Amino acid sequence: MGYLWLGLFIFSFVVLFYQRASLSVWTISVVVLMSFFSYFGHASKISLIPLWLVFFIIFIPLTIPTIRRKYFSKSLLSFYRKVMPSMSRTEKEALAAGSVTWEGQLFRGVPNWKKLCSLPKPQLSAEEQAFLEGPVETLCGMINDWDITHNRADLPPHMWKFIKENGFFGLIIPKQYNGKEFSAFAHSQILVKIYGCSSSVATTISVPNSLGPAELLLHYGTTEQKNYYLPRLACGEDIPCFALTGPDAGSDAGSMSDKGIVCWGEKEGKKILGIRLNFNKRYITLAPVATVIGLAFKLYDPEHLIGDIENLGITCALIPRNTPNMTIGRRHFPLNIAFQNGPIQGKDVFIPLDCIIGGQAMAGQGWRMLMECLAAGRAISLPASSTGGTKALAFATGAYARIRRQFNVPIGSFEGIEEPLARIAGYTYIIDAARSFAASAIDTGEKPAIASAIVKYHATELGRHVANDAMDIHGGKGICMGPKNYLGRGYQSLPIAITVEGANILTRNMIIFGQGAMRCHPYIYAELEAAQLPTEKERLVAFDKAIIGHIGFTVSNFIRTIILSLSSGYFVLAPRGKLKRFYQQITRFSSAFSLTADMCLLLLGGALKRKESISARLGDILSYLYLLSAVLKQHQDNGNPEADLPLIQWISKNYLYQIQQTFSELFQNLPNRLVATLLKMIILPYGKNFQKPSDKLGQVLAQLLLEPTETRSRIAAGVFLSPAKTNSMAVVQDALLKAIAVDPIEKILKVAKQTKRIAGDTLLEQAQEAMEKNIISSEQLTLLREAEKARQAVIAVDDFSPEELARVILQENNEESYESTSINR
Repeated sequence: MGYLWLGLFIFSFVVLFYQRASLSVWTISVVVLMSFFSYFGHASKISLIPLWLVFFIIFIPLTIPTIRRKYFSKSLLSFYRKVMPSMSRTEKEALAAGSVTWEGQLFRGVPNWKKLCSLPKPQLSAEEQAFLEGPVETLCGMINDWDITHNRADLPPHMWKFIKENGFFGLIIPKQYNGKEFSAFAHSQILVKIYGCSSSVATTISVPNSLGPAELLLHYGTTEQKNYYLPRLACGEDIPCFALTGPDAGSDAGSMSDKGIVCWGEKEGKKILGIRLNFNKRYITLAPVATVIGLAFKLYDPEHLIGDIENLGITCALIPRNTPNMTIGRRHFPLNIAFQNGPIQGKDVFIPLDCIIGGQAMAGQGWRMLMECLAAGRAISLPASSTGGTKALAFATGAYARIRRQFNVPIGSFEGIEEPLARIAGYTYIIDAARSFAASAIDTGEKPAIASAIVKYHATELGRHVANDAMDIHGGKGICMGPKNYLGRGYQSLPIAITVEGANILTRNMIIFGQGAMRCHPYIYAELEAAQLPTEKERLVAFDKAIIGHIGFTVSNFIRTIILSLSSGYFVLAPRGKLKRFYQQITRFSSAFSLTADMCLLLLGGALKRKESISARLGDILSYLYLLSAVLKQHQDNGNPEADLPLIQWISKNYLYQIQQTFSELFQNLPNRLVATLLKMIILPYGKNFQKPSDKLGQVLAQLLLEPTETRSRIAAGVFLSPAKTNSMAVVQDALLKAIAVDPIEKILKVAKQTKRIAGDTLLEQAQEAMEKNIISSEQLTLLREAEKARQAVIAVDDFSPEELARVILQENNEESYESTSINR
């Protein structure tokens, strides 16, 4: 009986911990258990006294807030305030920016699959669909990327005109200001299609619709600023840029030396209160042609002309291009991509105070404004660029591997080609799923700060892998630049997306987990805020609530992780179907991640900020869990097609293997070896038993790209396929369909050749002889000729005369006319 009672107590405690019961529920449960034991347990009254004493000594003081705060939380708060990490103002504002979405559930260790499955599928409105099928299709048909990047280093005038007249610069601007007011998902879909055709054109469109003047005005502008600027921006009458980065301030915006001093000055002959600016900015997209410049700078008020604070902080203002003492118009040339980008300098530039976005009231609020807008914008433009590029690469590379023949067979039949093809298919699906998942969160009103960092980093990194694999498969076709090369410019432009809107090294090592721990953890940010409250009483009350919750949370994760690891997650409630085990394993590793994150924070404290490799690995695990969730959600949104199961299985197995390996690397590098060993035993009790996807599964994925399958169509959905003079995707697709159509004819020729009925060296020679001998018909010969002509068009590369390659884009004596043309545009 004693063992039964002991088992009952242990079982009850495990259930309470697993379900994350509150302290009050714990106390009530223990009272009930103790009472039942006292009455039915046949124990002597003397033996019960110690048990009740323990209860009154431990549970009662912890349950009564005033006692708990005085004897427990107060000393913890004192210690916490001594060891809490110091943060700059920009760090605090970055941490507070945006909102938490699905990544918060993963960080807490208890993902709610019903909630995920109930999220609405992202869809386009009729107006948005019409815009995609109309102006976007027309624009894509106009694009000649070789002419734009090689001959002009700019978009042609008729394309600039079309973009402005059709509202491409006003996708996010409300209809009341003559904008399109499209959803985030529509915005993303539009960019996906254009990026598949030209990075130069798509970037020109994405920047005015991303982090910049329009978005800042929408959220923070005064009524006067909105009424004046937004209609002009929507129709392209004004072209915006936003100047943040300088020579000494890249990732560390707090170190910017651009300065504004509040002072009196003259404007149109009148003495007014304004700001005298000195700044030096670079890498500013659209700067050479911009008519209104958004500028970030540090604002100072040494004479206290607008208040008591001298150092007001980072501020954002809008400056017309014709403002005196500004130098603008010269261009950078980022990796031979032709979107307008260049430096801006200003010396003693005077602007009125009402140039501050949001007016004087928003002085010093610039960094917060930028971080809040970046939280959403970072989830759209760059993920769309990777999605558009990889979709086109997946579509074209699968076809090319089927069309291109070596050793008398398509190169796609070689295992060495099948392996990268499988990666291309899997990574492209992941990128698209993550992009759609993040964009749909924005459309529900979220500003996904951490999710946008995850999606930006992994979409661009996976895009880099896809481009490398596509280049390897295309070989010489991919490296010979010219109008026939549909890979080269996109391949060249990859580092641009890696670099901007938070460099990828910074994003992985510092932002995903560093910011994620503060925002996604249910108690850490609350503890930090509590420790900074103004009065001791306020601090103690708030900190007590947070720390008690945190302790229960950690112990619960410890118990949950042991149970889920030992059971391999088999008891987790998850959506039914062939993918159920993957949902369960995500829950298992989500709990393990939550426990590991807490242990790292406890052991390393503020030093974790400097342990970037550990932080990066924690961020990787959180990212893999998020991306795998996005993939499962996308599969559901697509209607759970059976044909896509191999693709989803390959991705899931790959990520579970990566999660396992990352945990292992993390444990190897934790400074506290005892804790590392304990965590390894708890989280990987059976060792590393997850394997990479098999070669056989990879071969199935490759076949899905080598044929015009439904899965291939879903992977490449959104690619511009309409017949157009310069649309390589349409040419590749035409060749693929013709190659498949003549497969039976080629088999006839192969048998005839083997039996020595025909003797030609080339396929067409054999076909001609076979037709003459009535082995095939004249119609079949015609089909073979058409297929071979289409195949040669795809595998062809460009060549140039020496004079063509030695051309000069801009002569020195043309620089003045070029700058004048840019300003007029």
